[in-house]
Amino acid sequence: MRGALLRYRIIAYATGIGLIVLVFIGVPVRYAAHHPIVVAIVGPLHGFLYIAYLLATLELALRARWSLIKTVLVGAAGTIPFMSFVAERRVRHDAEREPLTPAR
Repeated sequence: MRGALLRYRIIAYATGIGLIVLVFIGVPVRYAAHHPIVVAIVGPLHGFLYIAYLLATLELALRARWSLIKTVLVGAAGTIPFMSFVAERRVRHDAEREPLTPAR
């Protein structure tokens, strides 16, 4: 479970940073300065990172035996700026309260 938690934490931060760059830098530059290069690069990168985020979330959910609602909410956190950081912190605190089980 430690490995799954570490993978989730890393990809949660990467996804969050990618989304922040896309929303707060890429989109304004695209529409205010008419330069779509940031969106053209960061958009697909965030899409790839979000898929990895969903896979890491699913792996952790299966290992930690989360409810479907918790799994969906944590997965959706990668679509709202800053929420992947909030979800990561909550998941980490939940994991610290529960004893780690050996990987399956």
